[in-house]
Amino acid sequence: MKKYWILILIVFYGFHASSQIHDPVKWKTSVEQISETEYHLITVADIETGWHLYSQTVPENGPIATTFTYENGEESFKILGNTSEEEGHIVDDPVFKMKIKYFEKSTVFKQKIHVDKEFKTIKGFVEFMVCDDSKCLPPTEVELVFNLVEDTTQAGQNLENNTVDNNQTNKLLYGMVPEDIQLTTNTSVEQKSFWSIFGLGFLGGLLALLTPCVFPMIPLTVSFFTKKGDQNKSSGVSKALLYGFFILMVYLILSVPFHLLDSVNPDILNEISTNVWLNIVFFAIFMFFAFSFFGYYELTLPASWTNKTTKGENAGGIIGIFFMALTLAIVSFSCTGPILGSLLAGSLTVDGGAWQLTTGMAGFGLALGLPFALFAMFPNMMNALPKSGGWLNTTKVILGFLELALAFKFLSNADLVKRWGILKLEPFLIIWIIIFVGLALYLFGKIKFPHDSPIKKISFPRIAGGILVTCFVIYLASGFRVNKETNTFTSLTLLSGLAPPVGYSWILPSTNTNNLKTFKDLKEGIAYAKQVNKPIMIDFTGYACVNCRKMEEHIWPLENIDNYLRNEYVLISLYVDDKKDLPEDQQIEVNRVNGGTRRLKNYGHKWANFQTQFFKSNSQPYYVLFNPNKNEVLTEPVGYTPSEEDYGIFLQNGLEVFEKQN
Repeated sequence: MKKYWILILIVFYGFHASSQIHDPVKWKTSVEQISETEYHLITVADIETGWHLYSQTVPENGPIATTFTYENGEESFKILGNTSEEEGHIVDDPVFKMKIKYFEKSTVFKQKIHVDKEFKTIKGFVEFMVCDDSKCLPPTEVELVFNLVEDTTQAGQNLENNTVDNNQTNKLLYGMVPEDIQLTTNTSVEQKSFWSIFGLGFLGGLLALLTPCVFPMIPLTVSFFTKKGDQNKSSGVSKALLYGFFILMVYLILSVPFHLLDSVNPDILNEISTNVWLNIVFFAIFMFFAFSFFGYYELTLPASWTNKTTKGENAGGIIGIFFMALTLAIVSFSCTGPILGSLLAGSLTVDGGAWQLTTGMAGFGLALGLPFALFAMFPNMMNALPKSGGWLNTTKVILGFLELALAFKFLSNADLVKRWGILKLEPFLIIWIIIFVGLALYLFGKIKFPHDSPIKKISFPRIAGGILVTCFVIYLASGFRVNKETNTFTSLTLLSGLAPPVGYSWILPSTNTNNLKTFKDLKEGIAYAKQVNKPIMIDFTGYACVNCRKMEEHIWPLENIDNYLRNEYVLISLYVDDKKDLPEDQQIEVNRVNGGTRRLKNYGHKWANFQTQFFKSNSQPYYVLFNPNKNEVLTEPVGYTPSEEDYGIFLQNGLEVFEKQN
């Protein structure tokens, strides 16, 4: 049972991109002499935890492979065979749909050479690409130095120590310099996100109040505090208020362990919420929750827990009241656990880490504890409460249908990531239609569950609810209408973030990004934005960027997001791994942010340099909202943001700031 409880806590979980230059791979070189004329050039890559470096052999249309080149201007040595590498890890990549080999922590590459004459050093270059679970870095080229004789030159040192005029090169390449860029500080994205989580938690607490586990406890508990003969009324009210406060504290305390996890590994919540197999576990758990709400069995925590907290109630005073609140949380778990788990697991993102869990718990605990305090202060209000009866079980069964529908949202998450093609848009909508048809039939009295009371006459609330659910079923069916503009099924606003993207379809699949007008040249996009007087979204992306594809396929097509990108912003997508050669006049030396210089050879180099020079970031995806009229960043840039709500707030905030400035 303890393992099950831990699993339930995990269910309560669902990045704010920070501008920084990532440098997760350190390269070291050495030389191993095999004979008088043969050597091994050894290159060691030390990789930071959480990052992985791709192999030299990657299938076509996959990520950028690691590539070694060795300078041999005078042909003083011969390359013997290919550069060898270690075994590494071979995985099935869900986005590229292929087996890809990569390395973690550390790996060694060896190149055998034959030397014709004596010389001290051999120079080479390694071009590579690294990713972690939420971002990829653009292809990077590092100079390697192999010393065949003892030398004080450090291996891997960039020998170019000259600097170039940043202003001159930036003006040539981008038409501006970093000093021209201004940043508008705007923190409302995070604040709005936390308020929405709090609101969802509060709504869940109100729903929990209307269940047979909690509702009957309200008059009993309030009477216990206000009608004891050994205390005056004010004392009873203060104890009831304290009781409500402790209910809030119990749920806040449940979130504390996850702050410890968050501090040890800030990415752990992202790993929990996006892990394929955990999403399948969530699916199974919510199915289990649903049938418990239907009345086929009860979810209960160990009886020993209840016995211990009940004994604690006898301590009296503040400690006794705390144990009363803890007892309520335990005995009502069969109703409160599924509601809280469903709402939070369905809405939490990793942007706020464990603080989002705490915020949701605060809303839930406040809604659950508030009535006990209010009715203690105003006991006459209890006369207005409806009497307990069959409607409490009806509420619980309705929640069971909602749990059932939500379960398939998690199965859909796993299917989208793995690209199994099982739960595409069509079967998902059909399953939801069947679930809500069942709910409508239940409300009309055509279906019964184990704990339902006999229905002599269908009440008006049930009839009204049945009609409302029937309308929702019709709305779901409208999702099969074809959008002639995009040649996909029609996106349903109410299901944004719940149903698969309209392009993920059996009948009308779509491989593009909703036919958005996209510029791939910065200057051209800025000129157009000025002409139409619209803000810009600069999208730093890559052809081989896994999470860029996830955003473009699963978030951008959603109706709310699509409207922003199609109608409100000018989209400029800059591919940092574009191998197309730059014009000769742009193949120039530029300063590296971390020191030294490099020559820009292709468009990928140009846009990667732009991102690092101007925004001090080198990970993708990376989204910058920009006012072309004032050269001003409208709000804090973000990276991988798999939440429609958070990404929508980001776009809306940028639009609001732009409208105020113009």
